[in-house]
Amino acid sequence: MAQINVCNVTFAYEGSFDNVFDNVSFSIDTNWKLGFIGRNGKGKTTFLNLLLGKYDYSGSISKGIVYDYFPYRIPDEDLSKNAAELMEDWKPGVESWRVMCELPKLGIDGEILYRPFGALSFGERTKVMLAVLFSGENDFLLIDEPTNHLDKDAREIIKGYLAGKKGFILVSHDRDFLDGCIDHVLVLGRVGIEVQAGNFSSWWINKERADSNAKAENEKHLKEIHKLKEAADRSRRWADKNEGTKIGFDPIKEHDRFLDTRAYIGAKTKKMQSRVKSFENRIMHEIEEKEGLLNEIEEITDLKLMPLSHHKERLIACRDFSLRYKDADAPVIKDLTFELMQGERVFLDGNNGCGKSSFIKAILAQAGILSDGEICFETTGNPEVASGLAISYINQDTSHLRGTLKEYAKENELDYTLLLSLLRQLDFARVQFEKDMRQFSEGQKKKVLIASSLLTPAHLYIWDEPLNYIDVFSRMQIEKLLLAYQPTMLMVEHDVRFREKIATRLVEL
Repeated sequence: MAQINVCNVTFAYEGSFDNVFDNVSFSIDTNWKLGFIGRNGKGKTTFLNLLLGKYDYSGSISKGIVYDYFPYRIPDEDLSKNAAELMEDWKPGVESWRVMCELPKLGIDGEILYRPFGALSFGERTKVMLAVLFSGENDFLLIDEPTNHLDKDAREIIKGYLAGKKGFILVSHDRDFLDGCIDHVLVLGRVGIEVQAGNFSSWWINKERADSNAKAENEKHLKEIHKLKEAADRSRRWADKNEGTKIGFDPIKEHDRFLDTRAYIGAKTKKMQSRVKSFENRIMHEIEEKEGLLNEIEEITDLKLMPLSHHKERLIACRDFSLRYKDADAPVIKDLTFELMQGERVFLDGNNGCGKSSFIKAILAQAGILSDGEICFETTGNPEVASGLAISYINQDTSHLRGTLKEYAKENELDYTLLLSLLRQLDFARVQFEKDMRQFSEGQKKKVLIASSLLTPAHLYIWDEPLNYIDVFSRMQIEKLLLAYQPTMLMVEHDVRFREKIATRLVEL
């Protein structure tokens, strides 16, 4: 067992005025199973790259520890090669027999190493990379969001696999996944990095308790600050009133006062103002101390939605629906009977490749939202879509996002100010607003699509894996929103906790 000591690390990207990390210090053991939690864009992947030595920084991080990073980068020209050819590039010195020993633990056979990597599914690629990753000795492993695009079965296999390992930092936003395979949390908060024993749920309970205590302390400090400011204001008004008496007087009411009294009052007032100034300085110093005690709490801001009500109760219906890809021999969906009633939140469930996204596209094609050129399958028994149905759709793909947010809002007929406001509520940094969206992280791109959907009044919200890359705090915001407004939804999402809270019905494909 060794320790990784991070001491006073400060880092900012070149050309940026804001530090990503500012004098961060903590220690972790290399045999821990760490879950790394934090908002999108706050520096989780950046911190992993600092450990890998990719950026210059001030401060110090323990040397002598060998790190390896998931996912491995695969250029497009290497997709035709198989994993047996690629893994030496991924992990120099890796022994193939070790990889072969890891594969059965992930539920796959050794023959997968000899298939073209580009022909493997997302789940198969993830499993092969993890097998290579854990085939070294004494490496400390940095695992960055391994569950994106994976179905529930693949997530369960990988969760069980990681539960039997140690010596890694895992970046994930899936609460159920984190709870199943970590024993410590590394939390990237608003004011630093916190290390705590336990899983996500135990950390969240502790966080809620600490936040409750912090809010009570904040209220106490705010009341004390208010009283101190009132005292300073009274002293100031008292001195000003006395100063005003030195000029002019009523000889009838103030018969014992003479013109030379002005000098006496002026001198007396000067001393009084000096004492008041000193008193104000002491009070302001106390106020600054009290304000320094105010805790910055990670708040989950309430979002808003504008769902429409349709005149029909049944919005979508199909009977004996079948779907076959144009290059396939057999249909991927056969004889499906399905209906969606107003007010339902239906989740489509099934393994990768079972046709969930294609079924959604068939509905969108019937609604006139997708063109024939975007359809790569043939169908029978097409869904009937209620006339005049307004649909708000989130696609899995974010590659079409380019240009500024202002240009995006204009193109999609969105209120630009409301878009920015909603992104701020999702903890989007203001410095991002003027950037080209191609510079955004995947989580930030997903937030743009979610904000766009939330700003679109619709009878039906169709979301296809909307939470890929979305941080856990934003997931909780979206959960709270959907439970409060209860829009009609058709959704594909593999986050078990999210689905348990939101779904009114599950349809297995």
